[in-house]
Amino acid sequence: MPSTIPVTPKLIRQLMPPRSFFSRKGDNGTVLIAGGSRFYHGAPVLSTMAALRSGADLVYTAVPRSIITAVRSFSPAIIALPLPDDKLTKGSTHRLIAMLPKNADSASIGMGMSLEPEALTLLVRKLRQAGTKILLDASALIPQVLEEISNTGTIVTPHPGEYKRLFGSEPGSTEEEMKSNVHKLAKEHGITIALKGWVNIISDGEQLAAIKRSTPAMTVGGTGDVLSGLAAGLLAKMKHFDAVVVAIYVNGLAGNLAFKQAGLHIIATDLVDNLPVVMKKFDKLRHT
Repeated sequence: MPSTIPVTPKLIRQLMPPRSFFSRKGDNGTVLIAGGSRFYHGAPVLSTMAALRSGADLVYTAVPRSIITAVRSFSPAIIALPLPDDKLTKGSTHRLIAMLPKNADSASIGMGMSLEPEALTLLVRKLRQAGTKILLDASALIPQVLEEISNTGTIVTPHPGEYKRLFGSEPGSTEEEMKSNVHKLAKEHGITIALKGWVNIISDGEQLAAIKRSTPAMTVGGTGDVLSGLAAGLLAKMKHFDAVVVAIYVNGLAGNLAFKQAGLHIIATDLVDNLPVVMKKFDKLRHT
């Protein structure tokens, strides 16, 4: 097992990609967020707003037609693409690929989503064929997808229960057990695992990092959806491991700031609102 990389503000500043003074719309990332169901419209909204706050130029949000109005009404910044079914089916997958205005640099899939396993693997395959880097969260963390993402570096962001569902084993209870298990499975499958909890363990099978949760207030629902969108936005211009390390660290900063403002009464949108505040100090411009 490799030594654990210390995650510090200096490292985050080094990893954060600079933005060219001469860049145009689209140069700083195009992201796809795919999620939602008849009962869960908030999850893809939170991911979308976090992806936008990450600094990505364009974010397309694919959700069932049954919740499209609710999603669109949250913000005029949301570009919502209506899927014909309440769950991800093969038909809605083909429809989504056909309606995407342009290829996405990265995609986050699964937040609040109902899905058919065959449709998920088809969507992942189609996006990867188009050169899109993938992050899977929540409902997309099922064992049927492992073969499709094997040796692709794809990011998966499970909490312990989702980890067991995806891999068929517990991640462990101590930090050292979790590090060992996450590193082993990341290397075995050729993917990037970010195990979420009181300590977040990240490994791509070669590198290993651990980031303590900034506050227990972040157990509130939706903070993981914010993380998935933030990581997808960063992934558009970063390597898989680097993107999720930066996302977890920055998400924690936003959560801690929200905790200072509202104590144990924060909600996930507080994190979204605080993302630009905590990310601004890591901004970099290049004049080329």
